[in-house]
Amino acid sequence: MSAPAQAVQASGFETLARQLAAYLTPDDIAAIRRAYAYGERAHSGQQRQTGEPYIAHPLAVATILADLHVDAATMCAALLHDVIEDTTATSAEVSEQFGEEVAALVDAVTKLTQIRFETREQAQAANFRKMMLAVAGDLRVMLIKLADRLHNMRTLRHLSADKRRRIARETLDIYAPIAARFGMHTLCKELEDLGFAALYPLRYRVLDEALRRARGNRHDLVGKIETTLRHRLDEAGLQYRLVSREKHLYSVYQKMREDHLSLSEVYDVYALRVVMDTVDACYRALGVVHNTFKPVPQRFKDYIAIPKTNGYQSLHTALFTPYGVPAEIQIRTEEMDLVANDGVAAHWRYKNPDGSGSRAEQRAREWLHGLLELQRNAGDPQEFLDSVKWDLFPDEVYVFTPRGQILNLPTGATAVDFAYAVHSDIGNRCVAARVNRRLVPLSTVLESGATVEIITARTTTPHPSWLSFVVTGKARAAIRHFLKHVDHAQAIALGRRLLELELSRLGTPMAQVPEQNVAGLLREFSAKAMDDLLEEVGLGKRLAVVVATHLVSGTPPATERRPRSGLRRALARVAPRWLVGKDARHTPLAIKGTEGLVVSYGKCCRPIPGDPVRGYVSVGRGVVIHVDDCPSAKDFAKQPDKWLDVEWQPASDSRFPVDIRVEIEDQRGQLATLAATISDMDCNIASVQIANRDGIHAVATFTLEVRDRVHLARIMKRLRTIKSVRRIIRKRG
Repeated sequence: MSAPAQAVQASGFETLARQLAAYLTPDDIAAIRRAYAYGERAHSGQQRQTGEPYIAHPLAVATILADLHVDAATMCAALLHDVIEDTTATSAEVSEQFGEEVAALVDAVTKLTQIRFETREQAQAANFRKMMLAVAGDLRVMLIKLADRLHNMRTLRHLSADKRRRIARETLDIYAPIAARFGMHTLCKELEDLGFAALYPLRYRVLDEALRRARGNRHDLVGKIETTLRHRLDEAGLQYRLVSREKHLYSVYQKMREDHLSLSEVYDVYALRVVMDTVDACYRALGVVHNTFKPVPQRFKDYIAIPKTNGYQSLHTALFTPYGVPAEIQIRTEEMDLVANDGVAAHWRYKNPDGSGSRAEQRAREWLHGLLELQRNAGDPQEFLDSVKWDLFPDEVYVFTPRGQILNLPTGATAVDFAYAVHSDIGNRCVAARVNRRLVPLSTVLESGATVEIITARTTTPHPSWLSFVVTGKARAAIRHFLKHVDHAQAIALGRRLLELELSRLGTPMAQVPEQNVAGLLREFSAKAMDDLLEEVGLGKRLAVVVATHLVSGTPPATERRPRSGLRRALARVAPRWLVGKDARHTPLAIKGTEGLVVSYGKCCRPIPGDPVRGYVSVGRGVVIHVDDCPSAKDFAKQPDKWLDVEWQPASDSRFPVDIRVEIEDQRGQLATLAATISDMDCNIASVQIANRDGIHAVATFTLEVRDRVHLARIMKRLRTIKSVRRIIRKRG
């Protein structure tokens, strides 16, 4: 580094040192100075894309953090955050020089440069997972990472266009939402505006110019509102601090895009903030504000009583003013204002009397604790990253448990999301929900203020269809984790049952199969273990009769597509009764409806317990159950080797979908009568469709969830007692 450059950087550090002197001790500043000198030596000879010495970047990151009043260890780590990744320095050297605490922080923000990945996306996901797991242990890791990203965004113009767009998209998708989740709104706003400018430069310029043109007139209006409010607050004898704020560009852009508004229709571009000394004074100020200007209905939000997930607290209200435009007012205490701007970073400026830290910090730790559960359930880094992205929603709904506990969920959350938010076991076993005491489907989207009660069943397991409507990362990861592992275990169990059935028909129980035959079979099919082979049998990838024949005979199996004549006779013994007749030794496969994904039910005929059924071995799906007279099943008659005799196991606790067609007189209130009658019969309505036939009669098609054929018969019998019902049939296909 040249002498002038060294002088400039030294001057920059001295400016930082004077800033630190306002809240750190001389010993702390001395340690930070040593860290700066170490980083300067380590990065000697390196330059950034801007042409300045590399040490300018760590110094800028440290300066950003100094504005947040972070501790000395965080400042040291900020100055050293790239030395392990970009220089010959090691973690051990950093630990020896500055202690284990600083070394751990530096290591946590260091990328996984020693591992090779197939794609950039895999590297990004792996780096992100490592960082978030480190953040779960120490919030300071994220502060350093966010400050690092902010300075990189400030100097983004020196990179290529493709790299600018990629980094800007990553910032808007991940880092800005995380900053918002941590309550660091000041930093979040700058990240969003910088990302917006880099990703959509033309849109940014057009909107910026439009706001500049409209700024003068709106400033005058805000000034008049501010003068009026000051006068009324002074009359009430309140101590306050009144400030105005302008909505940042990206926020205006998002509101225009999501609500399909023009710029003139975004009335909260400017807002007033009233900062009070106590919570009681906030509510008194709210009364003054509402007595001065009429509030806009449905626009009042009390985030003091019910804080946001990130700990944000404030009163929000919108007002009609005599100046032709509504005004948005925020009322909060000084502490709330600090937390609203700095979020978890406010921990170093303010601590609760009990030493628990700010509400934002508590909420952030709760969210990070949830990330640890996501990590346990995620199968790979990419799945973990996707789950976290799903969980970074800015808008929230507030719902209550039956005991009055408040849960914060993202907008669009369903009853299943609520169940997993309570506990993973509740989510895995939920079968229905009551919202405000009314029974609703699990896919019901929740609204703020609702009281939600989850109904569970011991034998119920998550269904793949839930992934189509859940919105929280925790629910999505837990469902995927359960299905992945349960599907594997159930496939093995089904494969074992199918194989044992075939072996019993051949007169050789599994226990009597010679070990050399098993070893030869595994070699023949290139299987590492018997469970791998059983899984393939359970999923329909191999025929149980072929495997059983080989185990008994010990000879290599024939091809499964063109079996030998001897094997054909073996296949005939497992063909459906309607093809080859009853075999005295035949033992049907017992099914109970709780086998999971490896046993499914044909949508063409919707079989339920009590129906005569048979099973078709489908590659990749296991056994698919059809009723005996299903039209679709006849298409498979040329493949008798893939059919199994099955029977229902008594006393099944599962629910099965079935369609019924009800012809009724087209009168007001008839649908409600039908639904109430069905509900009284302990039956859930999955869906309903109404079609007018001639203006006098209508046809309602219900998809019901019933226990068995007897349950369905009772429901249909009860419906026939309704006077307006003309005809009821069970719909097939």
